[in-house]
Amino acid sequence: MRVVLQRVSRAQVRVDGRVVGSAGKGFLILVGFTEGDDRPGLEWMADKIVGLRVFPDDEGRMNRDLEEVGGDLLVVSQFTLYGDTRKGRRPSFVHAAGPETAVPLYESFVALLRERAPGRVETGEFGAMMDVELVNDGPVTLVLER
Repeated sequence: MRVVLQRVSRAQVRVDGRVVGSAGKGFLILVGFTEGDDRPGLEWMADKIVGLRVFPDDEGRMNRDLEEVGGDLLVVSQFTLYGDTRKGRRPSFVHAAGPETAVPLYESFVALLRERAPGRVETGEFGAMMDVELVNDGPVTLVLER
């Protein structure tokens, strides 16, 4: 499981011109799955995301977590996070989980985040061509892997 997490002041995802998910202050989470990902990994990642202290305190230091700022989450599936570009000019996606594996993992991951996160948890549309718009706050971008 691989996550690109961006601290945002706002974000939204559109499919065919219509907004399907949005977030205010919080995180945009791009998530990809690979074979072997499991429930304990999903739980670990959900806990890690909700507990990350990357929001500024009164002194401007990254010291507050999602709950302390009442942050939202926008979760977008992205199999291209497992694109391998070491050979050739076209990425290989052989390590990305196929939809039969990735869809249940994605749905479980979103459900875990909804249980744990203090604010809204919205999503993109799995497998759709999406336009993602965000204002990266900081900028703060982290890559998390399990």
